[in-house]
Amino acid sequence: MFGVALAMGVVSLVLAIGFLAASLPPTEEYLTMKGTPNVSFLDASGRLIARRGAGQGAYVELKDIPPHLIEAVLAIEDRRFYGHWGVDPEAMLRALVANVEAGRVVQGGSTITQQLAKNLFLESDRTYWRKAQEMLLALYLEARFKKEEILVLYLNRAYFGAGAFGVDAAARRYFAKPAKDISLTEAAILAGLLKAPSRYSPQNDFEAAEARAKLVLNAMVEEGWATPEDARKAAATRPKLARAQGTPGISYFIDWVMEDVPGYIGGLNTDLIVETTVDSQFQRWAEDAATSVLDREGESRNAGQVGLVELDNEGAVRAMVGGRSYAQGQFNHATQAKRQPGSAFKPFVFLAALETGKGPESMIADSPLMIGKWAPANFDDKYEGMVTLRRALSRSLNSAAVRLIMEVGPRRVAKLAHRLGITTPLDANASLALGTSEVTLVDLVAAYTPFANGGQSVSPYAIIRIKTASGRVLYERKGGSLGEVVAPARVAQMNMMMADTLIDGTGRNARLDHWVAAGKTGTSQNFRDAWFVGYVNGLVTGVWTGNDDGAPMDKVTGGGLPGEIWREFMNRAVETLTYAELPGAGMPPSYDLVAGAQAPLPLEEGTLAPQAAPMEPGEVEPEEPDAFDRILNALTGEGDDGEGGETATSEPPRPRHKR
Repeated sequence: MFGVALAMGVVSLVLAIGFLAASLPPTEEYLTMKGTPNVSFLDASGRLIARRGAGQGAYVELKDIPPHLIEAVLAIEDRRFYGHWGVDPEAMLRALVANVEAGRVVQGGSTITQQLAKNLFLESDRTYWRKAQEMLLALYLEARFKKEEILVLYLNRAYFGAGAFGVDAAARRYFAKPAKDISLTEAAILAGLLKAPSRYSPQNDFEAAEARAKLVLNAMVEEGWATPEDARKAAATRPKLARAQGTPGISYFIDWVMEDVPGYIGGLNTDLIVETTVDSQFQRWAEDAATSVLDREGESRNAGQVGLVELDNEGAVRAMVGGRSYAQGQFNHATQAKRQPGSAFKPFVFLAALETGKGPESMIADSPLMIGKWAPANFDDKYEGMVTLRRALSRSLNSAAVRLIMEVGPRRVAKLAHRLGITTPLDANASLALGTSEVTLVDLVAAYTPFANGGQSVSPYAIIRIKTASGRVLYERKGGSLGEVVAPARVAQMNMMMADTLIDGTGRNARLDHWVAAGKTGTSQNFRDAWFVGYVNGLVTGVWTGNDDGAPMDKVTGGGLPGEIWREFMNRAVETLTYAELPGAGMPPSYDLVAGAQAPLPLEEGTLAPQAAPMEPGEVEPEEPDAFDRILNALTGEGDDGEGGETATSEPPRPRHKR
């Protein structure tokens, strides 16, 4: 009986492997290609706006790559490369244990051969089936090629960020030299990029790149590939970085898009054409507005940086400015910078209140408030007494906002913000009402988009279609929004309230010439960050100004420089649209009686009255991955005038700009 069962098991295994093998993609054309692919980027109208790839570096043989660069990659990516046969069970088990113990992905288990298989042949979907294909392809590669041949293919195909594929392109992109001239310090930095090119880019965040390079050097010492003294000297040496070329805005956008391309189609193994969502005219106007306002007032107001994102109703990125000068720094302030939004976070507090049954004309006290040792004061230390929610939001009254979040519950507000599009962790305490938890600009703009499109959730995207140079479509976006996240009646209420911000509130400097718009200002403590996020029916634009080191600006508020940039840009952008009222503009004043309005929700259990002490801070994370994602991650390792927010601490916080 046991023999029969064993035979059936063997037959089943052979059939499964055979079926799996039959599903694998062709390999010959990819394995015989030399050189890195060229990627052409088109704007929404089909015009060429950028190229990345082939022109940046050459295909290099293993003998032309310095041994310390090869060893740096092996040390951090696959120390047992010469000892396994394509799949390393020991490494996978070690990664699984480390990731489970840490509760997050801290270590990967894929070998270099598996990475090459995935990059060359496979789609990016994260499934057990794809993982099985990857492992089988790795075994095939190991059976067909020598270790050195696999290694040279990998080193010429790996993505190092900023459009650089292969070690030679990366060496030229980051250090303005060919791969053969790379030093040990530079080799450690390049090897460190492979895990997360944007996060560890020396041109984005040198401190993060330096810390990662030290891990690489330590790994090399452990393997006997570098002496402790050589590693120490390399860690203490600061390399000269290449000066980036490109226009102030579009290159930030292209970098952001380039990071996503491999994820949509797997590896890059042929010349590609990427059709993007960006509108070149909007992009030019956005860059002009940011440049003109900062050139005029930036130096006198100590405002050195800017970020701008514009989305349409479906989440398509129509314009993006990631910084003031791409040549001076490639850190994208629109997508990478995490900053405190100040009062620009308040709409989520007021929306949460509306969802519990309150209306724009409901009353809230605006008066001095003491919570423990914290007194959340208004911007000008003046109070208005009992006010409507409508006025409290348009005038950005801090005391009223804190009372409101204590009534509805900070945890409800945090969950609502995540529901609308915020992806960063939020601290569920009273100070959340004043925007003390950090967010990215692109997230904040996405979270405002339901107000402009009638309540539909969006995920910001920039790629419409990816195809080969011969026209074969590899990826095409389908579908629009992610479904309704705000009831239409609540959208109407919010739009009425936030339109007041531009009429007689803190955002009046951003008022458009001929369009009704809505929005909200935000200013973080000590004027470190200033925001304006505003919208018309069809377009949502957010603007941030500040400094890379978190230094305070000279009394710059959300209605100041950001509002000016927003107004200058949007006055031109709306000229291309057909006028349309904001969603819900035609609804009757008694919004709570509108047919189909969402019923009041119960207050969360344990919510405190306004006079009580604040809730204990509790971090609310975005929705947890399901069990499958946790296991797969463990295995793969893929892993303004008149307003201002304050922090809920007795001492001012230190700048927490994350780069």
